[in-house]
Amino acid sequence: MTDPTAPPSPDSLPPNGGYGRTGRRRGAASDSVPLTGSFNITESERFRRAATDMSRGRLVIASFVFAVMFVLLAGRVTFVTVIDPTEPKRKEHLVADLVAAAPRTTSYTTIGQRAQITDRWGQALASSRPAVSVFADPRQILDPADVVHQLKQVLPRLDEEQTIRRLSAANMQFVYLERNITPKEKLEIERLNLPGIEFQQSQTRTYPMGRIAAQVLGGVDIDENGVGGVEREFDRRLRNDQTPLRLSLDVRVQEVVREELLGAMGEFGAIGAAGIVMDVNTGELLAVVSLPDYDANNYRTATEDEKKNRAIKERYEPGSTFKLQTASMALDSGLVHIWDQFDASHPIHISRFTIEDFEGKHRWLYLPEVLAYSSNLGAAHIAMAMGADRQRTWLKAMGMFGRTGVELPEAGLPIVQPAANWKEIATMTVAFGHGISVTPLHVVRGTAAIANGGVLMRPTILAVPPGEHPEGVRVMQQSTSDIMRKLMRLVVTDGFGKSAEVAGYYPGGKTGTAEKVDAHGGYRKHANVAAFMSVFPMNAPRYAVYMMLDEPHGNRSTAGYATAGWVAAPAAGRVIGRIGPMLDVAPNTADKAAIDRMLAIPLEPGRPPGAPARVPNSTTPTADAHPPAPAQMAASVAAR
Repeated sequence: MTDPTAPPSPDSLPPNGGYGRTGRRRGAASDSVPLTGSFNITESERFRRAATDMSRGRLVIASFVFAVMFVLLAGRVTFVTVIDPTEPKRKEHLVADLVAAAPRTTSYTTIGQRAQITDRWGQALASSRPAVSVFADPRQILDPADVVHQLKQVLPRLDEEQTIRRLSAANMQFVYLERNITPKEKLEIERLNLPGIEFQQSQTRTYPMGRIAAQVLGGVDIDENGVGGVEREFDRRLRNDQTPLRLSLDVRVQEVVREELLGAMGEFGAIGAAGIVMDVNTGELLAVVSLPDYDANNYRTATEDEKKNRAIKERYEPGSTFKLQTASMALDSGLVHIWDQFDASHPIHISRFTIEDFEGKHRWLYLPEVLAYSSNLGAAHIAMAMGADRQRTWLKAMGMFGRTGVELPEAGLPIVQPAANWKEIATMTVAFGHGISVTPLHVVRGTAAIANGGVLMRPTILAVPPGEHPEGVRVMQQSTSDIMRKLMRLVVTDGFGKSAEVAGYYPGGKTGTAEKVDAHGGYRKHANVAAFMSVFPMNAPRYAVYMMLDEPHGNRSTAGYATAGWVAAPAAGRVIGRIGPMLDVAPNTADKAAIDRMLAIPLEPGRPPGAPARVPNSTTPTADAHPPAPAQMAASVAAR
């Protein structure tokens, strides 16, 4: 039995005597037995301590790795910037390196995008959207026939025989198979998993307005290069500047002119038509229409006749619209006055040719009557009073001998006889718009100068920035323009242009019908170009409107006539009535009486006392000259 008072043996005690610490009791002697105590460590405490030791080890390893990486990076930077610096690669080299390093199955991405084209209000006329093309690397294709046969199932438009030849050609590394495929077609081709068949990201040009201004916009080729119209003229600008190109066109006005021309073409069986609306004070073209036209998205498949821009490229003899030029020239010279009279009592016979009037009055006519009744005879005598040199100088100053300056590559150059051939007959026939061929835009530009105060403006297809006003060239006196506005208004109120009248808009203008020239230089009977040139409102001119039908045919509503007063003037009136509100030109009927007085001019003006005049049987120095002697050239016309 163990004595409980005996001290424990050393073997029976735990380490440290079973105590976690040692100490003496307070007040005990120094040689007394030390006081000892013990604390037990739990299992969770041991686990926590082990985890802490492990984390501390991992942190040490990570710190070491980051230190090594930092040293390597610092060494590399030091090497390439201090020890062995190199020239930076140019952009094109970087692109080449990226393309070379890219896997063969990675799609290529085109750099840059063609800028948008809009009308004056921001309506998109041309835009580019992403597209995908499929191409082949013949070096990776073992059996071209099999590959093409499989592709044909997805791309039925693929020319199988031709494609096999292209893929089998020696030294070919890149062959386009199809441009602008659909997303569905791309997915189906990918599922075929054909070696050597890859895709390229590209862009395709779209024209959201379809046929609107198709000839003006032009088009692009398969590689997005401009090949016609605005696309060609501004190709570099559209490639390098992403800012939308803002045109002067107004799609609303463009559509109105197109609708009215289409209606007139159908009604009178014309083979073509052209229409222009221009701001007479800035030269901005708000509408340029040519018919027949085409969907601008189908430029590459359109016919040449559809691509033809009859408004700015094709040259026609302008007919009696040119009588405005003849009258302006005469009045501005001071040698002719509105009270002068000219012989229209009998035809002018030159050799085997005859100049005569359509529905002539068979008497002497005052100058206002010459325009109102569209007298060829009166215009011919006016021109002879001016002379060939003065006529040529005038027409050249009015821009009739050169291009109009509009920013389109198709702008046509007039057909003008050389000075050596500009004899008496040329002087007379050009006076009423024969013997010279110009584009419709030439006629519009020249008429705008007559109406706007005498300033010749350069036509522009680009919108004029707000606050800016283009400068023109003065070509006639303001006083001449003031008289001509009254004479143009007279043509509508009392002359052959009555069907162009629109209440509240006070349009003025001039009819013009000219026989077309055949391949042998003669005139084709019953093949006319009928045009009406108008400006509104004549009390404060804003816009010029030109409407032309190519080879119209009369019908019951026109009593069989196909002249401009019957077929073109009504269409011009309808256009004016529709576009006036769009252009913030409200019809003014409240001030009609005052405006009518402002624009009034009599058909037979009285001669001021003592003023010289050309009158029948006059013996004064300014008397009307007799018809010129026969010449080598002549024309048989009936311009209206």
